[in-house]
Amino acid sequence: MADPSQDVALVRQVLAGDKKSFAQLVDMHKNKIYGLLRGMGASPQDAQDYTQEAFLKAYRKLAGFREEASFASWLYAIAVNVMKDAGRRKKPEPVDADVLIRAQHHQAETPESAYLRKEAGGEVQQLLQQLPDKYRIVLLLRYTNELSYDEIAAISGIEVNQVRNRLHRAKKSLRKKFKEKEGMIHDMLEACSDQRIHSVWK
Repeated sequence: MADPSQDVALVRQVLAGDKKSFAQLVDMHKNKIYGLLRGMGASPQDAQDYTQEAFLKAYRKLAGFREEASFASWLYAIAVNVMKDAGRRKKPEPVDADVLIRAQHHQAETPESAYLRKEAGGEVQQLLQQLPDKYRIVLLLRYTNELSYDEIAAISGIEVNQVRNRLHRAKKSLRKKFKEKEGMIHDMLEACSDQRIHSVWK
């Protein structure tokens, strides 16, 4: 994740007239914003458009950013609202769920484990898209954007206890869907030695 103190320093520089510093903020956060929007169901082209619009709105509203807040979560909230305001949700396309099926500790992959990880990733993508938006977004914010419960609550406009509840229900739903696959995904994930998604089975 980006360094919050670096974000604040760059924001100050932008407000002082250094527009190049905003380009740095864009470079630091654009991939996360794009990934979040894709995970919410935006097509690649729409996700690019929404990402650009989110940064434009962020630039215009930058003077209203509070330094005690997280710039990343502030930006995510803008991006989420951009997509919601668009009002033209298309058929969800697969989100890159590789981060959800990669081992937390980096290790050398064999061709066999890489293949299994890829296959399992496709299954995870399909299952994620079956979740209601309110569950999918908290999973994405928590596990791909690595936000805190407080940050997710601020972005989603709900209480922290509701964030916890939605995460619990989302993981419970995923666990049920995994089990319905008759153990196939479980075997793949075991072969990949993944810890994050494997915890869903516990």
